[in-house]
Order: sequence, then C-alpha cells, then structure tokens
Amino acid sequence: MERLSVVLVTYNEERNIDRCLGSMRWADEIIVVDSFSTDRTVERARAYTDKVFQHEYPGTSRQVERGIGYATGEWIFVIDADEEISPELKAEVQQVLREGTDKDGFTFIRKPKAFGRWIEHGGWFPDHQFRFFRRGTYYPEHQEIHGGFNTKGPKGALRGYLYHHTYETIYAYVEKMNEYTSLHVSNKLKDTPVTEVKWRHLILNPLSHFLRMFISRKGYKDGFHGFVLALLDANYAMLMYAKLWEYRMRQEEGQGQLPPITNAELNPLKRRT
Repeated sequence: MERLSVVLVTYNEERNIDRCLGSMRWADEIIVVDSFSTDRTVERARAYTDKVFQHEYPGTSRQVERGIGYATGEWIFVIDADEEISPELKAEVQQVLREGTDKDGFTFIRKPKAFGRWIEHGGWFPDHQFRFFRRGTYYPEHQEIHGGFNTKGPKGALRGYLYHHTYETIYAYVEKMNEYTSLHVSNKLKDTPVTEVKWRHLILNPLSHFLRMFISRKGYKDGFHGFVLALLDANYAMLMYAKLWEYRMRQEEGQGQLPPITNAELNPLKRRT
C-alpha cells in the first residue's frame, strides 16, 4: 500500500483546522505550512501532526510546493483549511493507495457551502479540482491567485466530494474580495500585459457575469442565495477591473506608488488588520 502525504497551507485558521485535519487524520502524514498565524492555528495543527513549518506566504501554489518538499509519501493530497473530505472520497483515495493505479493523479468535485447553504448551481458546482497526485509526476502552475497543479501523465476521476465550507458571512466574502481582486490584477497583467480598461469593462462585464451565473448557469435554482452570490460575483468583476484601471493609470502617469497586486505586497497589509 502506497503512502499518502496531506499538505495544508494555513494563516489564522483556528476556526476551521480541527474540522479539516480531523477528516484527514487517517492519512500516513500531515504537513502544515503556516504563514505566521497570530491565532491558535499552529497549536491546533500540532494536535494532529508534528510536521508544522512556518514560511512567509508567497501564494498558495508556491506554499504548497514547500509542503510537498517536506513530504515522504508517494501520493500528495492538497487540502485547504475550510475543506473536509467526505467519507465517499476518503474511501476512493484509500482504494487507490491500496490497489494501485496506472493514473498519475485524480480529479474530484468540490461542493461549496456559502452563507449556511450548500450551493449546487451558478458555476459554483460542480467545482472540479486536481489535488490528488503522485509526488514525482506533478508540475505547478503558479499564479498570484488560483495557482494549481497538473500532470503530463494520465488522470482519473473520483466521484466523492470534498466539502468546501466557504464564506460563512457576506462580511467574509467582501473581506476576501478586496484581497483576491488585487491579486487578480496581477494575473490579468501577466496574461495580457497591455490591457487597457474601458468604461464598458466596468459596466458590461459585471452585468454579463451576473447574467451568466444567475441565468445561464442556473444560479436562480439556489434561490436568494444564488441571487446574492451572482450579485457579489458581479461586484467582484467590477472591482477587479476598477483596480486594473487604477494600476495602469498610475503606472503610465507615474502617480505615486503602485497599488499592491502581489502576495508579497499584500502580506504586510494583512499583518496590520
């Protein structure tokens, strides 16, 4: 039977970490890479593993790679602190480890819970993830936000869910939105360095985003929760383009210090909150 190493990246996750690591304590090894939490995250993590390391946060995928560097298992399972593995997905992972496979990794579906309700439409679900793979065959796809992992080898698909206890409150969503939209500017500039923001980006893109999530992707089936999520995601698009406009304006006109759009630039700001 091959060994499994679980990798978890944390920062101030004392509210979530017991649920997360409690669902993974059956794994052969748990590795936690913490970004100098100021709450009891590290203390709670050490109740499940002695492999707790601290590094400045360079972005999730790069921090996960640090964790993989400490791993000794043949297989890696990457999990976030606000997630927990379902019994069905756990059984499938254990079967792969026990029986072997010709695949180099497996996708699975993450099911989100927002504002106290499981969300099943609007583009939020099914949310396909690739975070269970052989340690020696993966390669990273680094970005400031939404970086991930891939493999050149064959992939399989598991059917069990990874439960995602995402935003508990609208306050939590808006708080994260401020950080994520800034990092998203960095991704946009990397993909299209000469991006020029027009007025239509601030009006039509959010509207298109709302209609796609609420109508085309049937967010209306999630009721008022679906409506609020589509509205908030439309605001996410508007804010991201507004920040992109601000960055390009200051860059071109030399109007003082550029706004923060990388994890290295945002980390000191998060420390002050």
